[in-house]
Amino acid sequence: MSKRAVRILLIVVVILGGLFVGADRLAVGFAEDEVADKLRTSEGLSETPDVSIKGFPFLTQVVGGTLDDVEIGIKDYDATSGSDKIRIADLNARMQGVEFSGDYSSATAEKATGTARISYDELLKESQGEPVKLPLGATGKVVGLSDGGDGKIKVEVEVSKGGVKLPKPVHVLSSVRVEDDTIKVHADEIPKNLEVMGVTIPLPEGLVRDVTDFEEKVGGLPGGIKIDEVKAAQDGVDISVKGTNVKLAG
Repeated sequence: MSKRAVRILLIVVVILGGLFVGADRLAVGFAEDEVADKLRTSEGLSETPDVSIKGFPFLTQVVGGTLDDVEIGIKDYDATSGSDKIRIADLNARMQGVEFSGDYSSATAEKATGTARISYDELLKESQGEPVKLPLGATGKVVGLSDGGDGKIKVEVEVSKGGVKLPKPVHVLSSVRVEDDTIKVHADEIPKNLEVMGVTIPLPEGLVRDVTDFEEKVGGLPGGIKIDEVKAAQDGVDISVKGTNVKLAG
């Protein structure tokens, strides 16, 4: 074969390769939009989620009917907490082994892992109930949650007696864990007593824990994923999620 023929052949190969890559990228962009729209509809999202289909080439994955790796980002998601809602922020999930129908109306991932966050304001809604009665006519109520450092939550308790609030709130450091989709906050140590307006109020641990300790069940996450781990952080509780046979649509 002459040098000129080789040169022409190489040019043709490069052009065809470019056309294939271009077609592949157009196809993946279309698929990402379709999956995002289906996910928004099936989960009742207020905004269209970010969907990124990984792997190249995409078209060979389509022929096989399974996508190797799909990343999904949801800015805000309203999960359930009893009869109420709890806002889950920055939910990012990686779906692997995603089988789908030809029109993307149904898609199921073999497994999924991800991260998200629940702000302290969201958790505070659950902890804020009616003031709990303490000895000698005092009452206590959680009024704030924040980062306590070293994976702890700082719980701020407002104490009142005779309708008068204590000048300074009481703070306790609490551990956080998850059990059966329920986030549990438990004070590491309870103060034995408290000085209120010159009066020493004994603090029975059981009564005080009715104020400081609380839990929140979180359900209804996308596709049936579950909370796996939780950790107190600067802006809220960081959570990791996982699941198997996770439905993205359909």
